[in-house]
Amino acid sequence: MGTTVIDSSDTPMTVEQIVALQREVREVAAERSAVILAHNSQRPEVQDVADFVGDSLALSREATGSEAEVIAFCGVHFMAETASILSPDKTVLLPDLAAGCSLGTRSPQPSCGPGRRGTRARSW
Repeated sequence: MGTTVIDSSDTPMTVEQIVALQREVREVAAERSAVILAHNSQRPEVQDVADFVGDSLALSREATGSEAEVIAFCGVHFMAETASILSPDKTVLLPDLAAGCSLGTRSPQPSCGPGRRGTRARSW
């Protein structure tokens, strides 16, 4: 009960180690003028250190209003890409480059064909 795993290496960490790591992350974020965004799906230890926790679009919008120069997006690729599009003047970091989205990987490429000009948005 005194340990938990918080990274992909499956190395158990004590509560004290987690707290120390969280403190270090906050210090580095402050030094680098970074805002930390954590998606709802992130583990509690990550959410606890974040400036904002929420869904992907809300977090990207939150980042646009931040004065931070750097956005650390604890989520998956498309979330970081959205933040980058909405905040082109900021550096966006994705802490886990292997992070993926099951919905994105299940969508076959041909079903996402190019859009057409002049088509109307549909309300289903």
